Formats: sequence, structure tokens, C-alpha cells
Amino acid sequence: MDQGGQLDNLSPILSDQVLVNGTAVPLTLTGDGKLRFLGQRQRCLTVEKEVLGFAVEEGSRIRIKAVVEEREGICCCGNRGDLVRESFVFEPLSEDSLALWSQKLRDYIDSLGRPKRLLIFLNPFGGKKSATKIFSEDVKPYLEDADIQITVIETKHQLHAKEVAKTMDLSKYDGIVCVSGDGILVEVVNGLLEREDWSAAINMPIGMVPAGTGNGMVKSLLHAAGEQCCVYNAILAVIRGYKHSLDVATISQGKTRFFSVLMLAWGLIADIDIESEKYRWMGSARLDFYAIQRIFYLRHYNGRICFVPAPGFEDYGEPMSFHCRPTDEESPKQEESLKTQQHGYLGSDVKLEDMHWRTISGPFVSVWLHNVPWGSEDVMAAPNAKFSDGYLDLIMVKGLPKLALLSMMSNMNDGSHVESPYVTYIKVKAFILEPGTRVEDPTKEGIIDSDGEVIARGNVTYKGNQKPLMAYDKVQITVDQGLATLFAPK
Repeated sequence: MDQGGQLDNLSPILSDQVLVNGTAVPLTLTGDGKLRFLGQRQRCLTVEKEVLGFAVEEGSRIRIKAVVEEREGICCCGNRGDLVRESFVFEPLSEDSLALWSQKLRDYIDSLGRPKRLLIFLNPFGGKKSATKIFSEDVKPYLEDADIQITVIETKHQLHAKEVAKTMDLSKYDGIVCVSGDGILVEVVNGLLEREDWSAAINMPIGMVPAGTGNGMVKSLLHAAGEQCCVYNAILAVIRGYKHSLDVATISQGKTRFFSVLMLAWGLIADIDIESEKYRWMGSARLDFYAIQRIFYLRHYNGRICFVPAPGFEDYGEPMSFHCRPTDEESPKQEESLKTQQHGYLGSDVKLEDMHWRTISGPFVSVWLHNVPWGSEDVMAAPNAKFSDGYLDLIMVKGLPKLALLSMMSNMNDGSHVESPYVTYIKVKAFILEPGTRVEDPTKEGIIDSDGEVIARGNVTYKGNQKPLMAYDKVQITVDQGLATLFAPK
């Protein structure tokens, strides 16, 4: 048995003869994490990327649990792309060798910084109500192979995940995983930031497994790494433990705050996102279906936007002076929110009055702010958006012909809609929205939608089941660069 020196990454950590299918073959674990052995043919597994975990079985055997590229003769269960779970079994020739292999494999896997204890949120009501099935059939087997301890919570009502995140014992977990759409992620982030120990809590890594209607965040993460947006790629990103920082936007009105990680919309996109809820049974197709209705009965909204442009976008809009923050008086419906947020994160302390502001007045068809590229699995809303650049991408549309709008909307699947001459696409550091009435009917107002939730709605508009967090009035958005942490592909 050779326990090689570790002078470089190619030196063997351990090399020994083992039995594979009753035949003695050489097996080597190298310093760069390659597990090389001979079976019917030479095999090499990269521990960091391909090995989920291992188990010591009766008879002094070690079973390596891995994910490998699908090979001829191996059937992949369901639509899993080009990876498949597979086991490789070997038997050390002595008890000492068995103990040493177990120790060296465990030491190397532990050195990768992978999570060992995860809190899992399942949203059984999201999308096509398939989260429980997705977890049991597609997620749990991977976590078991990786020997990760899990605590599973099935959300019972809206804001359930937020309540748990706000009070959970952080010391019990190495991360949180949301088997859901984007809504549970938003709840978790808001819950962590409303804690008294928010500065420590927000460092808790959060993973996403697509099981909802939109799945914009996990699509953005996987697409950025050149990977297909599917369940197994998402859970592998969690198991491997790679992390990526994420900007968090603070939407504020007076002292009321909402923390956004995906987007804010007002006008056409908000109307489609929220008013299409009555067609939720259609899954993601509800968005396309209702978009056609809204395009042919197009609404225009009075209002104004103010923004601090990123470098390179200073020529958009007209210059203005920043006088004060949005309304400092809270309405009665905001009082309960204030009580729960007074000990949490208060938002960026950036001095807005020292920044160079620009303004654009309506009417508007749509105002859309995005933090990440994808709004859903098939809508690339902001192709130039970055996860932690400290900016939001603003996609704004004013007047345009309906046919041009229909063409523009059909190009959202690849992000080319931003190239339309009717689209203004810029990056901003801070933003103020002053929403107004509909041009066609001044008695009616609009919806302010953030991350799929109504945070404000005006007169004679969409009737939701819950009171919105804010009034249909001026709201302010600032960005905290890299505040949150996500599990992400490398």
C-alpha cells in the first residue's frame, strides 16, 4: 500500500490493490481528486464533480456513489439529460486498507466544503403542484447518496417559509434548499433579513430546485454555467457546495421595506404576471395566454421614473435633483410590517442625495427592473444582468404599435427584445418609481409587482386575497451588492 507524498496535486494520496468483481486491480486517489482504477476498462472519477459520496458495506466493500455521463447501455430514468447516477464497488484486501480508504475518501470530500445538513422547503402549491413528487423521486436520492442530513418542511400557507427563516436555529444547518418556484426563495431572504442577527443569517447559502411556475433564479444560475435548467443539475449544484453572491434590492416606502432578489415590474409585465394568476392551472403557459390578451387591449400608465445610471448610461433621461426620500408617514396597513422589521436589516445606507439622478416621464407601457437575466425558464428578461455587479437592469417601454409589441414579446425567450428600437435598456444603481393612473381610464391605476408578489395596487385594479405591503405611491429601490449567497454551479 502506497500513501504517497503530497508534494503536488498529481501525487497519490493513496494507492493500493483492491478487488473489483473479484479481480485484483490497482486503485489510486490523487491529490487533485482523481479516483483511478481498472475494471473491465480503466475508469477515472473526479471526486469534486462526479462523486456524491460513499458507503462502507458488509463484506468490507466500499460503494462509491457518483454521477457520470450517460454511456451506451445505461438507461437514464426519465428526462435527465446526459448524466446518470451510478455506483462503483471495490473491496480493499485488509481491514487496515478498508479503514484507510474510508478515512482518505472522507477527508477529501470534507475538504471540498460541501454542506452536510440542509433545511428543505417544499411548496406543494407552486406551479403544477409537483414539488413533493420532484423531491421524493428526483432530489432525495441524490441527497441520500451524498449522505446529507435533511430536515423537510412542506409549506402550509403563504409566508410560512419566511416565518421559519426568521426564527430558525442557524447553527443546525449548512444551507437552505427551496424545492419550489422563486416565491419561496424570496420569502427565505426576507425572513433572514428581518432577523435581529440578519448580518450572520444572510450568509446562509440558499439553493434552488425548479418546481414552480417561473424558476427564473435557478434558470439564471444554471444558464450562466452553460447547464440545462433541470432538477438534477440544480441539486448537484447544492451538493457540490459551490457558492455565488447575489445582489439584494431594498424596496422601501417610508419605513416599510421589501427585499427583492429577482425583479420589480409596473405596467404590462406586472399586469401579466399578477392578473394571469386566475389561469394558474395552466402552469407557465398562463403567462403567454394572458400576455396576448393584454397586448390587444393595451394599457398605458401615467407616471415618472427617477434613477441613478451606471457608468456608460448617463445620457438617458433628464437631470434632476434628489430632494427627499419617499413618504415618511406610514399608512395603517403598514404598521404591522413595521413591528416585524424594526430589528432587521434597514436597507442600504448610501447617501442618495450625493448621487447623480436622471428622470423620465410617462406615459409608459412597461417599467421592468431585473436583478438576474431570466424572469422564468423561457423569458430572458435582462440578458446583460449580473448576479453581483451592484446594479439593476431597467427595461422600459413607452409608446409602440401593437404588432411591434407582439414581435418584441415573442423575442423574450432569447433576450433579443432589448434590441427593439422601442425598448430602453440601461443599468441603474438606485431607482424611484412614481406610479400613476391609466391613460385610457384615469379612475383606474396599476399594480407594482416584485418577485411575483403584489407589493402595491391602485384603485379599481386586481383584487388579491391579501392587503398589499405598500400604498400605490412612490417607492424607492436601492441595491446591496452581493448581500445574499446562493448555491450555484461552478
